[in-house]
Amino acid sequence: MWYPLARAALFQFEPETAHHVALGGLRWAERMGFMQRWPQPPTQPVSVLGLDFPNPVGLSAGLDKNGDYIDAMAALGFGFIEIGTTTPRPQPGNPQPRMFRLPAAGAIINRLGFNNDGVDALVRNVQRAKFAGILGINIGKNADTPVENAADDYLICLEKVYAHASYITVNISSPNTQGLRSLQGEAALQRLLEVLKSKQLELAATHGKYVPLLVKIAPDLALVEVESMAKVFLEQGIDGVIATNTTIGRQAVAGLQYADEAGGLSGRPVRESATRVLRELNAALDGKLPLIGVGGIANADSAAEKIQAGASLLQVYTGFIYEGPDVIRQAILGASRAMQQKAAQQAEAVVSRES
Repeated sequence: MWYPLARAALFQFEPETAHHVALGGLRWAERMGFMQRWPQPPTQPVSVLGLDFPNPVGLSAGLDKNGDYIDAMAALGFGFIEIGTTTPRPQPGNPQPRMFRLPAAGAIINRLGFNNDGVDALVRNVQRAKFAGILGINIGKNADTPVENAADDYLICLEKVYAHASYITVNISSPNTQGLRSLQGEAALQRLLEVLKSKQLELAATHGKYVPLLVKIAPDLALVEVESMAKVFLEQGIDGVIATNTTIGRQAVAGLQYADEAGGLSGRPVRESATRVLRELNAALDGKLPLIGVGGIANADSAAEKIQAGASLLQVYTGFIYEGPDVIRQAILGASRAMQQKAAQQAEAVVSRES
């Protein structure tokens, strides 16, 4: 009940300022002990990627780029948290203004450009955090690193975060770093993942633990591209896929203020394309890899839709901005309902085959 008032106040600020004000306030509340009384969402334990999640709804990368707010986010009841995208060296990102709200569409356009303090700062923040739950770390390349040398940046980040992550996400789908999405092409993807998988196995032996490696893909892919990527993921032994990042499409917001701003569009308008890619990817993989569904989740129905499309886990970002912490509870309820329906459908299929 209180969040619409808080959102109205925050929306008086420029989006990036509101972002820092809101997260700073949550961090202060957590450190003062106020978050201990925060109502927790329902439990819905799931085991995915060899990890045990208290519930299937996580925080997407992008909200906490440097791991500054891990404990505050955990206190809200997320089943897991993903921080980043982090890069080998600090970088300021693109010039401001670089975030734009489209309230009528429940959407945000951002062209932040991997603004972050660098991987060393992120690791220090993770080491300081008290959070003992499942932490994903999202890695990328610096803007001034030529795309043909991108693997060098990913390798630096992979090595530095490996010991501190529950899983690691390779971000090749942000539209805000020039040339990054070209890494989704079959040949480039094959080369990159071959190198990263080799390093992952080497690090697993060194650290005595296996940290799953995931890839985050775009919602603007054609079916042939999805099928090509699925082939590479299986060949290279990737552990899972996050579908999807933001879209460069603008059809759903045409005519709205800021709709023509460059950057990635997130929120309700990306729901349909993100779910399409998720469904196509699950079919192309024949259900052989766990998928994390993200894009347009704002309530129980949109969460259930992602589970039915093949997701095992969910992530929220823009829905959290517009709907507040209750979106976690709503998404858990929707996911739980869809999981029960899928289990019932599978049981019926088994009975039908045996009869």
